[in-house]
Amino acid sequence: MSQHYQVVILELLQHYFSDKKVSKVEAIQSLWSGYGEIARYWVPSKKSSYVVKAVNPNAGSQHPRGWNTSISHQRKMNSYQNEQLFYQHYSPMTNALCRVPICYAVGKSNQVSWLIMEDLDQSGFINRCDHAPLSMIKLGIRWLAYFHARFLEHQTTKLWPIGTYWHLKTRPDEFQKMSKGELKNAAFDIDKALNAASHQALLHGDAKLANLCFTTDNDNLAAVDFQYVGKGIGMKDVAYFLGSCLDERGLFEHAEDLLNQYFGFLLEAINYYQISYDFDSLEKQWRTLYPLAWADFNRFLSGWAVEHYKLNDYMKLQTELALHYLSNQHKTGS
Repeated sequence: MSQHYQVVILELLQHYFSDKKVSKVEAIQSLWSGYGEIARYWVPSKKSSYVVKAVNPNAGSQHPRGWNTSISHQRKMNSYQNEQLFYQHYSPMTNALCRVPICYAVGKSNQVSWLIMEDLDQSGFINRCDHAPLSMIKLGIRWLAYFHARFLEHQTTKLWPIGTYWHLKTRPDEFQKMSKGELKNAAFDIDKALNAASHQALLHGDAKLANLCFTTDNDNLAAVDFQYVGKGIGMKDVAYFLGSCLDERGLFEHAEDLLNQYFGFLLEAINYYQISYDFDSLEKQWRTLYPLAWADFNRFLSGWAVEHYKLNDYMKLQTELALHYLSNQHKTGS
């Protein structure tokens, strides 16, 4: 982020906290394609640190794979607004079993939009990992289940009507880049089947291992990055999360068991929230659509980065199952 906008953010924080001694501790990370940064600030009057996510819409888009089109720019701008809406209106409904950072303020000033959030490191969620043991993956599965269940009966009309960053409507460029074949031919049918499901939850939308922060003893976690939170079947989050945690061998060995555990946690969460819900109908529908969730992400990767390591044999198998399912649906006229 440019020096000018860093000064803007610092002055904004000094005003917000009525503390001229607010200082920047460190930049935590730059935002995708150079749209801003996430940074940690120290507020002496509060004896506390805070994390600020600042977005500059005028920043030059430097996508690592060259996807710096007007469509991608607008999608990112909308996603930052979507995240602010989530933190304003929906994050207060979460709890310790689907923990997210506390949001203290959101706003826009001098062309910069910003979020002032809890510093999860200071709150004990200090561990990040690139590779997680099964015990930590199960914690991620539990988080997803409790998050999905929390919003089963709540209207979330302020957010994306379709969650995840890869859904077909927002990815025409990547779709055009796909090679011709069965998956491309079936892309719209896959999308339609997923979106037409009668059981819809609120999805994280980018539920990867890198967006999870674990406690020091690895017995709980909090999730971050809600730019693509929106409606959808829970399987889209689950498939994407498993693909971020496990390689091809790990998926063949553990995905089925982890999927079973997800539904166990989901039922547990529905009971915990005292929701009256037809769980059996939901489970049957979502299990049926699980391969389609994989095929949907396969469709995106096949146009975005055909050499991507996640395009493995497990994903290919699930895609074949999805195509077979759709073929049978067409034959029966369903």
